[in-house]
Amino acid sequence: MLVGCASSPLPAGDSTASAPASTGTPMAGQNFAETADVAAAPVVAEVPRLLPQMIKTADITVVVDAVDESLQRATAIAQQQQGDILGLQNQTPPNDYYRHTASLQMRVPQERLELTLEALGELGTVQRQSITAEDVSTQLVDFQARLRNLRKSEEMLLQIMERSGDLGEVLKVAQELSTIRNSVEQIDAQLSSLQNRVAYSTINLSLEGAIADAPAQRALGIQLRETWESASHSMGKLTVDFIQLSIWLAVYSPYLLIFAGATVWGYRHLKQQRSHSAPATSEATTRNT
Repeated sequence: MLVGCASSPLPAGDSTASAPASTGTPMAGQNFAETADVAAAPVVAEVPRLLPQMIKTADITVVVDAVDESLQRATAIAQQQQGDILGLQNQTPPNDYYRHTASLQMRVPQERLELTLEALGELGTVQRQSITAEDVSTQLVDFQARLRNLRKSEEMLLQIMERSGDLGEVLKVAQELSTIRNSVEQIDAQLSSLQNRVAYSTINLSLEGAIADAPAQRALGIQLRETWESASHSMGKLTVDFIQLSIWLAVYSPYLLIFAGATVWGYRHLKQQRSHSAPATSEATTRNT
């Protein structure tokens, strides 16, 4: 039976029967040199190139006819582009002789930066526009590598704590583990912040109202009112200055009295010396004569 099984042919279509023997010799019709070159040629894997990670910031100044209306439109544009408003300053002018200005800071997804700038430019006349970019690819790679190393160290310390039975060694490992976890939290927060700044670009929008033509001559009532307000303000300021000066003089009055008394005493003493020296001088002159 063993001989019969060993000598029985394999069924047709078996892959083992059709495969050539692995003897290391080339098949018929194949060049041995070509086979050796193919076997010796190293297989080079193509490494994918990562796109640079950029933090982009744009500044744009637009001259508009109505600043308040343009602010509402700019806010709507930010919402349409899936962005957020970070800050808003609206400086209302006191009168028609000052230009109405406002500033708006927003952030939008980086892939929508160009579309957002085009939409903001349609609010009026673009006066200034600039885009700055900062490449943070190296920082991201460094943070990710440090985070991986710290997590591996954390896993090793956990394994040591499980195997160790000495209380002193366990406490020491626990202290090191706490330090590593604090470092992991700090680096993770920095990495998340950096990735967020890469994903969302910042736009600083400045809106300036058009300069209105000043009237040729202001009304007499307006001029008199402004003069009265200026005079009242000046009088109030002068009154406050006099009150403050009186307070200072009252506080330093002891020193002023001492100084005044010393001045009077010195003046009288000098006058007495002159009065005593005058008769003596006249008597000496008479004797000489």
